[in-house]
Amino acid sequence: MNVHVSTGPVAVQPYDPTYDPLVDADPGRNRDYAPTYWIASAGPPPPDDGPVTSDRDVDVAIIGSGFTGLTTALFLAREHGIKATVLEANRVAWGCSTRNGGQAQNASGRLSRSQWIARWGEPTAKALHAEILEGFELFTSLTREIACDPQPGGHLYIAHNSAMLAKLRTETEVCNRIFGYKVRMIEPDELARDWLDEKGANGAQHEPCGIGIHPAKLAFGYLAAARAAGATVHTASPVLDIREENGIFHLRTPGGSVRARAVAVATGGYTGQRLHPALRSRIMPILSNSVVTRPLTADEIATTNFRTHQVITDTRTLRHYYRLLPDNRLHIGTRSAITGRDAPLQKHHDLLLAGLHGKFPSLRDIAIDYSWWGWVDVSHDMMPRIVQPDPKHRFFYGLGYGGNGVSYSAQAGRRMAALVAGRSLPTPNLPIFRDGLPGHPFAPFRRIGQRLLYRVYARRDAKR
Repeated sequence: MNVHVSTGPVAVQPYDPTYDPLVDADPGRNRDYAPTYWIASAGPPPPDDGPVTSDRDVDVAIIGSGFTGLTTALFLAREHGIKATVLEANRVAWGCSTRNGGQAQNASGRLSRSQWIARWGEPTAKALHAEILEGFELFTSLTREIACDPQPGGHLYIAHNSAMLAKLRTETEVCNRIFGYKVRMIEPDELARDWLDEKGANGAQHEPCGIGIHPAKLAFGYLAAARAAGATVHTASPVLDIREENGIFHLRTPGGSVRARAVAVATGGYTGQRLHPALRSRIMPILSNSVVTRPLTADEIATTNFRTHQVITDTRTLRHYYRLLPDNRLHIGTRSAITGRDAPLQKHHDLLLAGLHGKFPSLRDIAIDYSWWGWVDVSHDMMPRIVQPDPKHRFFYGLGYGGNGVSYSAQAGRRMAALVAGRSLPTPNLPIFRDGLPGHPFAPFRRIGQRLLYRVYARRDAKR
């Protein structure tokens, strides 16, 4: 057997603002973080185990060190006594997990509860609701364990026009009557008086389950907890290819080959097309832009009547997600460019600022201290999967949250840990556990349609 040994540190490489997982085969090695507010304010990451420097044998290899990968490692150790090895191409939680808005909701995927009923029927929809609610409760317990600046209280879903207000009323009735989920409507005058005064808001739906968190602090807390439980986390160790021989997976990295009896993939929106055949064209990565303002003064907060720090989204198809942070900065994000090459263009930044200024005209001249973008893992049917796609192979993945993974990724990690450990899930027939992600043979070319749809959505979203 040839033994590969690599010694010496790996220098941090510059952040690449144009990286595109749908077309770029190379994820990089030890690339720096995106310039997010979260990274700037989290403090240094806890220690990790550095790059892989030699060939080794492990029980379980996890690819990706974001929320899902780290919680999979954490629950493998805590609940099953398995000490996993996490492999990360760049720095810890370098992808989705430090570029999102930190908005945890009682959701996973892009479909509403009414859409669950239409697709799978009421019994399955109720079981799915129970599973995701359990996940939110698990996540809530982890935010008490990890110092991540939680802002609990619920989630506001703001209707941007009267038609969407009517849809929210219908969905609220469904949530209460069928699921026993105590959601309520907020009329425009109450919204402006007691919550926030957003121009153009037609009212809102309030759901009790919602928490804002600091994503980088949460990810770093997951890292420390997983390593304390016995997991190892190797940064600067991109998996260049995966080969299976006689039930053993050979994961080639620049520093050596990792031989594993099981592999779990948790690469989110940064899942490359060449990582594994079971993952090719299973995710449509979608870009999302974010900005964070300087801290608002008391007078500026008074002009917007912001009386809540709860997480907020609006009902646009190209939705905005936003909230007032603990230090009184305003964070807002929305969909962005189509390709990585176009992501740095100023027009996408300007479009997001137009959304901010449209909602809060008094903040038109507010300085922006942080601006970034990142890839979201949207599945082709708008729902995630935590699965073993082929029972003959101990290969697993948890992907496809569609922007609603901050909360459910913890439960997904726990479920994937159980699958890897050979345990049965409580509700194995739920769609998110039963079948693999649907593929799309022309995934890279879907961006042509995406560009056209964004124009249609923008015109539709502009209607009052």
